Amino acid sequence: VQLVESGGDLVQPGGSLRLSCVASGSTFSFNAMGWYRQAPGKQRELVARITNGGTTNYADSVKGRFTISRDNAKNTVYLHMNSLKPEDTGVYYCHGWRQLSVSTGVDYWGKGTLLTVSS
Repeated sequence: VQLVESGGDLVQPGGSLRLSCVASGSTFSFNAMGWYRQAPGKQRELVARITNGGTTNYADSVKGRFTISRDNAKNTVYLHMNSLKPEDTGVYYCHGWRQLSVSTGVDYWGKGTLLTVSS
């Protein structure tokens, strides 16, 4: 299974952008999918996550500005980003998690797409 991100760009503060992540297999095969980001010099952090059942959760820093969605027919997960701030700058990684048992699972990662928010 491969996850391929796209959509990263240079955006001015206050702008909007949509990131896409296409899975080579069905997104149904993942129990949950999400977006993480890594800013320069910082650890990778969860930005947003969506389960197969449609439950979403967001980092406090992006609540009200970012929306995660999935189109299972297109095997694609999106991250819609509004009111972008310079602190949103970073490499955004698509993540998929497949549960194997009650206590174990497998993580899948894309290679990342760069978002730079700057004037």
